[in-house]
Amino acid sequence: MDIIVLVKQVPDTTEVKLDPKTGNLIREGIESIINPDDRHAIEAAVGLKERLGGKVTAVSMGPPQAIDALSEAMGMGADNAVLLTDMAFAGADTWATSFTLGKAIEKIGKFDLLICGRQAIDGDTAQIGPQVADYLNIPQVSYVCEVEEIKEKSIVVRRRLEDGFERIECEMPAMLTVIGELNKPRYAHVAKLIDACNDKSPIKVWNSADIGVQVAEVGLSGSLTHVIKTFAPKFQRQGEVLEGETNEIVSQLIGKLKENRLI
Repeated sequence: MDIIVLVKQVPDTTEVKLDPKTGNLIREGIESIINPDDRHAIEAAVGLKERLGGKVTAVSMGPPQAIDALSEAMGMGADNAVLLTDMAFAGADTWATSFTLGKAIEKIGKFDLLICGRQAIDGDTAQIGPQVADYLNIPQVSYVCEVEEIKEKSIVVRRRLEDGFERIECEMPAMLTVIGELNKPRYAHVAKLIDACNDKSPIKVWNSADIGVQVAEVGLSGSLTHVIKTFAPKFQRQGEVLEGETNEIVSQLIGKLKENRLI
């Protein structure tokens, strides 16, 4: 079984702050990590390979330092990797990102499964997986919490819902977006990490020309949406002191709670 897993390197959002003047994320000095949901995608892909044979290819689009995320993915068991990096890719929205990833996947060639995390913690859009599947014209299942069965030409999975789950069978090749409930990611193996980082690393680096796209089709130029402003909402607590006898205060409090539909 040949599996492609999409991996994104993101800033550790527990440390991210906004520049009060520009409204942009302050990335300097912030540790970069593999997007948490994508770690579950890597584990799912490697686990299926170990059970059924085949190979796992990790793909990431980002700046040159995103190669660290792919090295870790290979340390976890991916067989090879592709880094899509080019100044032309900068500023891409989800549409342009999905198009770029889709073109790279077409170049990689035949696969049985495409797996990625539900969403990235630096954007929280949950759009990349479905948009890539739409571009490739393959079936997709989102919020996958369990892979039940792999058949000759189809896969059976469970999809998490708010109040339960759906059991779905779909033809392969297919796209799965997975959630943390699916598995527990393994740690990277040191020896595999070293192999991924040496001079003969199997990580390929592709630019826009390598995947056959025009600059106008990708990055900021190819984006259908543009971020006008980023800001942190300001919260101000409003307090009110209730005065009077205890019974009066209790009555007032209950009245205000009812008025605000809190009880």
